[in-house]
Amino acid sequence: MSISSINPVNGAIIKNYQEDSEDLINQKIDLVHQAWLNYKETDFDSRARLLTEVSKLLTERKDQLAELMALEMGKPLKAGVAEVLKCASVCEYYAKNGAEFLADQTIKTCASKSYVSFQPIGVVLAIMPWNFPFWQVFRFLAPALMAGNCGVLKHSSGVTGCAIEIEKIIKDAGFPANVFKTLICSSKAIPKVIENPYIKAVTLTGSTEAGKKVAGQAGKLIKKTVLELGGSDPYVVLEDADLEKAAKICAEARLINNGQSCIAAKRFIVVKSVEEQFTRLFKAEMENKKTGDPLQDDTDLGPMARAELRDELHQQVLKSIEQGAKCILGGEIPDMEGAHAYYQPTILTDVKKGILAYDEEIFGPVAAIITAKDTEDAIRMANNTNFGLGAAVFTENAVLAEDIARNKLAAGSCFVNEGVKSDPALPFGGINQSGYGRELGMFGIHEFVNIKTVYIK
Repeated sequence: MSISSINPVNGAIIKNYQEDSEDLINQKIDLVHQAWLNYKETDFDSRARLLTEVSKLLTERKDQLAELMALEMGKPLKAGVAEVLKCASVCEYYAKNGAEFLADQTIKTCASKSYVSFQPIGVVLAIMPWNFPFWQVFRFLAPALMAGNCGVLKHSSGVTGCAIEIEKIIKDAGFPANVFKTLICSSKAIPKVIENPYIKAVTLTGSTEAGKKVAGQAGKLIKKTVLELGGSDPYVVLEDADLEKAAKICAEARLINNGQSCIAAKRFIVVKSVEEQFTRLFKAEMENKKTGDPLQDDTDLGPMARAELRDELHQQVLKSIEQGAKCILGGEIPDMEGAHAYYQPTILTDVKKGILAYDEEIFGPVAAIITAKDTEDAIRMANNTNFGLGAAVFTENAVLAEDIARNKLAAGSCFVNEGVKSDPALPFGGINQSGYGRELGMFGIHEFVNIKTVYIK
């Protein structure tokens, strides 16, 4: 069996990869486990030096890696470079802060000495998607390696070339052999991988349905999971918002990564008194984005990752229109020579409860504008979802904004007058159908360690 990387610009096969057999998968996992038995004894300074070298290599190879992402999943070059540099930053962050996060914490009790120690647990399986081929992996890998764990990656098949490059970077940085391995396999192999006794925990970024399956499989074996799943992020625009600024940020947040991001803005809930003006400004911003070849420096919007994803998106748009939404921009598959998986920036208005674009996650460059009567109504509709990954609110009232973000919006991350984004220093994750657990920051590195109590009388 083979796995293919396909260029979403033209549908051409980039490369075929031989799929790992079950025996080879188990051999790789065994090698990683054996490496961990020694690696877990390394000190923080040694791990930090190696992570710093990874950061250096990522920075040096940013253009090459950005081109690979453009070819395999259609990310525009400038976005690809930014992604690689963000990976470099997360390696630097944990190299500088990991030892402090994992230092013993003394707890006063009636014992002569009592403290909490953070110790590595072993081999962590990462199941990662195609939309951020490097960032999703390093978001887990940097803290895992700093904590003394080792990793096995089952990446999305379409970005196998990226997965292989990540393993090469870890090796070239000087990490001990086999502390990280890539498995070249389809999703059908995942249950057997999870069953391997050397796999101690699983982290997954993907769809809610994939999360349910993986959590169920791991749960039967009492293996911990961290899940970062889908989202239908609401962006609430209140009547006193700076509308020009809000429209610009909202357009960028909707079209980030060609609209294919769990934390991309999806539902724009606008107070009725400013809806007409916001919609006009927002449409102009969406129209201003250049669609084209992701290998060109001036391209803002490349193709979607695969043609079937584009076709599914188009059917969601058509269904929403059939249910009563109005399309004021896009809504069509572009007639471009050689185009394989492109979709036009699209805006749907008159979106209400019961319309697909309101109720379901739309994973592509399609925005749904929803009218709210007032602030209270806007917050109600923002929370009227099964998801809970990110949310944003736009208002010039600083006190009100913070209260809404902190106390009213139900999501793992709430931003004020800014698009939702991840930062190495801040915990990232969702609630409800958007998953559980946290990545990044101090909380992320604590997810996959044994938080051990030591009590001495």
